[in-house]
Amino acid sequence: MRLDKFLADMGAGSRSDLKSAIRKKRVTVNGEVVRDSSMAVTENDTVTLDGITIEYETMQYFLMNKPAGVITATEDKKQETVLDLLPLPHRTDLFPVGRLDRDTEGLLLITNDGDLNHRLLSPKHHVDKVYYARIDGEVTNDDVQKFAEGIMIDDDEGPAFKALPAVLRILSAENGSSEIEVTLQEGKYHEVKRLFRAVGKRVTYLRRIAMGSLTLDPALAPGESRKLTAEEIETLQSFK
Repeated sequence: MRLDKFLADMGAGSRSDLKSAIRKKRVTVNGEVVRDSSMAVTENDTVTLDGITIEYETMQYFLMNKPAGVITATEDKKQETVLDLLPLPHRTDLFPVGRLDRDTEGLLLITNDGDLNHRLLSPKHHVDKVYYARIDGEVTNDDVQKFAEGIMIDDDEGPAFKALPAVLRILSAENGSSEIEVTLQEGKYHEVKRLFRAVGKRVTYLRRIAMGSLTLDPALAPGESRKLTAEEIETLQSFK
């Protein structure tokens, strides 16, 4: 591919800016300064911009600890998005797999792998999404049973539907509040919050801690991310 496309695909800048950088001798290929933006390069070539090596990856996979206050979107003119938090350079065609509400924290997978996105989000594949939540109200064993049977959601946030059975685990419940973990296999709009609202309780804090084989990396502070390991990618790809 062309050298300027190689760099642009990896988010190193716009094609016009990169052509200028190449003319100004800021780019090297395999240790040699080049000035021809149309030069043919491959993924195996070593390309640097201002001394920083730019590795070409056809597919990229990032695990993010999404912070509250950031929207799950690819771009927005007014609000900060999860893609704004990714360290540069990275591919320009990345997108978040599913969405977390603006005030929800935790595990978010960001990739450009459309097939994986479909497999992880399609209800027919029954991929677990696990959330930790703090609840205003004492969660009971009766609530656990209702979640297991599938709760009818009929509110003003969308069409009525019966939620798929979910596994609700009570971590603590006392003095009018609770801590829980809930495992879902679908991702309807505001689903965790609406499920608890349906049993007369309110979610005050929500964090996703697992999705399929991925778990939230405790080493990642809110807003931080890292690339998935080869083993993590292989395990995710095994979902059929």
